[in-house]
Amino acid sequence: MKKGRELLVGIGSYKTLHQTPSPQTMSHSDPSENRYSFTPTLHWNPKLHQYFLKAYGADHFSRISAALTRPSRYSCIRVNTLRSTADAVVHKLRSLVPPPPPPHSDSGGDVANPLKDCSDADAAPAPFSRCRIPGLDYVVFVWGSGPHRIDYGDAPPKEVIVSRKCAEAVLRGAQIYVPGVMACSAHVEKGDTVAVSVAVEQQGADGGWGIAMTRGTVLQGSQTDPYYFERNGLYIGQGTAMLSRAGMFRVSEGVGVDMKDRVYELHSFHNVLEGEIFLQNLPSIIAAHALDPQMGERILDMCAAPGGKTTAIAILMKDEGEIIATDRSHNKVLDIQKLAAEMGLSCIKTFKLDALKSVCRTDDVDAFTDPCSSIAKNDVTNQVFDSPNLQVERVSPLVTFRISDSGRNGKGDNTNGKAYVSKADIRKNMRRARNGPGRNQSVGGRVDRSKGFSPDSFDRVLLDAPCSALGLRPRLFAGEETIESLRNHAKYQRRMFDQAVQLVRPGGVIVYSTCTINPGENEALVRYALDKYKYLSLAPQHPRIGGPGLVGSCEFPDGYIEEWLRPGEEDLVQRFDPSSPLDTIGFFIAKFRVGSKDA
Repeated sequence: MKKGRELLVGIGSYKTLHQTPSPQTMSHSDPSENRYSFTPTLHWNPKLHQYFLKAYGADHFSRISAALTRPSRYSCIRVNTLRSTADAVVHKLRSLVPPPPPPHSDSGGDVANPLKDCSDADAAPAPFSRCRIPGLDYVVFVWGSGPHRIDYGDAPPKEVIVSRKCAEAVLRGAQIYVPGVMACSAHVEKGDTVAVSVAVEQQGADGGWGIAMTRGTVLQGSQTDPYYFERNGLYIGQGTAMLSRAGMFRVSEGVGVDMKDRVYELHSFHNVLEGEIFLQNLPSIIAAHALDPQMGERILDMCAAPGGKTTAIAILMKDEGEIIATDRSHNKVLDIQKLAAEMGLSCIKTFKLDALKSVCRTDDVDAFTDPCSSIAKNDVTNQVFDSPNLQVERVSPLVTFRISDSGRNGKGDNTNGKAYVSKADIRKNMRRARNGPGRNQSVGGRVDRSKGFSPDSFDRVLLDAPCSALGLRPRLFAGEETIESLRNHAKYQRRMFDQAVQLVRPGGVIVYSTCTINPGENEALVRYALDKYKYLSLAPQHPRIGGPGLVGSCEFPDGYIEEWLRPGEEDLVQRFDPSSPLDTIGFFIAKFRVGSKDA
């Protein structure tokens, strides 16, 4: 383990530390200035905390944890080059995005970001800059600022407490909508200025996590208030109440608080230039480039929702070829369809499919299919069903007939060749006809369900695996993750990777990515893949701006040894560190070249 300064360890938690002093961590003579600040504490499971200390060292992990609690200070916009150009988008955004506020004299100051140094100041004045990384000239950065000290006045302000997920969105530039409001001071009226703080989950006596308040709680504003001390250091800014206190808990939608002064000033791009731009984290864009898709190829995106990487791949292919985008959720498949249609992309074909069942079974027969699995032609995707090696479920008519003893063979099959439909299936379909589609189809619209694909039927596969998401930021809570839960994520990812390996032809490419800082889901997966499949090899990635992977291993108290990379492999993967000057989310990318499977 690397040596480092001692962490401030509490009950499974530690106080996050900034690399440089910020206005929130400076000492003040007035205790209220420390109270009305943004100095969040991340809670980690104690065993998980020790695991990360072994992986990163105390000092490095402290910096990572501090970075996770704050947002990136810029927004990354991917331009749809089939419809527009970066210059045209910057020109349009100048009239939509207000100029940046003057720097706060008491702000923490911007850390030098090499992405900002790559920009051409003459071509795109602040807050915009064009990315000058080779191959990424269609990416535009919109710069924000923070952290800022907010002046809440001398008297205790009226307050609003929002949910943790709402606060994380507000830190990224969103407004406060009424479903996110948890509690409010008494006598708040429309137009009042309110201080906004966050209700972060706390661990209860039973070991569970919750926010110990019911929606609609009245805040007293004094130290006798049971939630008074929980709000210390968790103030994200102040805004104007758009509704009275009663209104906030009576209506179900709309803006509850219009944020005016924020700890982090970032721009919102909700409903801005739809079809021309897509707001996406830089590492996700680089993952699409690492795949290196070519025009005319057949590509699989195994866990594609909401479609950001899928559409990025399609644009890199100039919409020529075939991209199969799958997800296990009906509604998420609809999201992919919507985004593809919005961007005018026709090479994307979407299917509902569990990634663990991506390889079709050779004995799979359409004996009976769910009516909700029917083939639905739509205007969103160019559905072509004569594509080779594609197994798609089609609707079979519901056949009912009387079964006699002489009409059944020993295996229970009907002698006239028709599929036997049980009474339970008949009743289930009658209920569907009477009650309509279930929750999975609640958004409306139809999607196609695939039975999987034949082995060696894709040129390239992207597996952006479901993960613990411990690299996403801002993150104000991480207490529920444990060593056991992270191991379960890793087991699930290995099973999905096993499917991906079977689907890629020899000479093809697999790109594996996650948005977590957990080595068990990153480097350990690479070790598993290279040890199990001798025909796989790590391939160089372009562009490469992330850091090296972790080399070595970690032994757990139960004796389990987790193997990571070996010397010489670390520079063939990309690890994006949230505490690095690039100021990205935590992310990991590995690219595999598939050799001859017969060897």
